Amino acid sequence: MRIRILVTGGTFDKEYDELTGRLFFRDTHLPEMLRRGRARLDLALETVVMIDSLEMDDRRRGQVVDRCRACAERAIVITHGTDTICETARAIAEAGIDAKTIVLTGAMVPYAFGSSDGLFNLGSALSFAQVLPPGVYIAMNGRHFRWDAVRKNRDTGVFEEMPTDEC
Repeated sequence: MRIRILVTGGTFDKEYDELTGRLFFRDTHLPEMLRRGRARLDLALETVVMIDSLEMDDRRRGQVVDRCRACAERAIVITHGTDTICETARAIAEAGIDAKTIVLTGAMVPYAFGSSDGLFNLGSALSFAQVLPPGVYIAMNGRHFRWDAVRKNRDTGVFEEMPTDEC
């Protein structure tokens, strides 16, 4: 099974400029993360955008949806910033892309900082993409959630399940 990884930036790929104290984007860290994680999967890596998720607008979400629809792979992992990951998951689900398993994941700490949860979340997302039935999911902290039954708890910094009627 070949898995398509779509990169959108987010905390996964942020760098720190020591002179200005700002976070910025250069290139994706995914090739290094996959190498360090010793991934032995058939993967296709594609950068869609490199932005903070707070900059993810409807036009850019449309680009992500279009890439999900157009790619031949039936398993897709999307790296995404955690602030608006739920909105992008909703857009993908509402696009009616059937017969594909799409897993979005993110990180709370940039990979470049060395103590990131990104490597673990990426590995979990790749595993979930191989075994979950078709649908749209979010994978964080070793758990997977249906797109319509998850929220980011901004007080605790973790994603948590919620009843679908509350979404």
